[in-house]
Amino acid sequence: MLLTYRALVLFDIDGTLVRRAGPHHREALVHGVRRVTGLETTTDGIPVQGMLDPDIVAAMMRQTGATRAAIGEAMPEIVRAAERYYVRVCPVLESKQCPGVEPVLERLTRRGVLLGLVTGNLTRIGWRKLERAGLRGYFRFGAFGEMAKTRAGLAKIAIGEARRRGWIARGAPVSLIGDAPADILAARANGIRAIAVATGLTAEEELRSHQPDILLKDLRELRLRMVEA
Repeated sequence: MLLTYRALVLFDIDGTLVRRAGPHHREALVHGVRRVTGLETTTDGIPVQGMLDPDIVAAMMRQTGATRAAIGEAMPEIVRAAERYYVRVCPVLESKQCPGVEPVLERLTRRGVLLGLVTGNLTRIGWRKLERAGLRGYFRFGAFGEMAKTRAGLAKIAIGEARRRGWIARGAPVSLIGDAPADILAARANGIRAIAVATGLTAEEELRSHQPDILLKDLRELRLRMVEA
């Protein structure tokens, strides 16, 4: 029998579910570029928060003078190389959960809320990060950095999949929880609830300036009514 959930909550990963996860993610992107193109790159000077991984890679390569055509041609294999590297080197991250994460995910799951991901992480990087943080089992599906050109596009993919599979009814409440202005903008672009959480790099005051529907210091402040109404 098909299970229909009472609401859908989409989560960003970095700064929302886990933080201070170490340099391995950035190292994976650098490795991917080097492995495929031979170029030595860095994320230095790139405002990576809220960016999609392919956009970060493109910015890294542009710093070396790579053309748009060269970047586009190399990107699919860079993605695969970066994912393989991260899966191999990602450390245990259970101590890197943001405050209140696991109790909130447990409570939402028990309540019959569908949990999904909207993240700039590449697919295998995102799932591996959650696996190593002990959170993988809470999430049924996700939209990842290589699946769309923008974070709003990722949220649209996730919402569409949940509806297409019959997991949520057309009028079910949908929320996007994230730690960056990009998450708020993505929620607004899709007409869903924007819940900002100040556990990432963006200051609480800056998040407030983007007028999320709800602003939390951390996920310990999340209440079921905030995502079910």
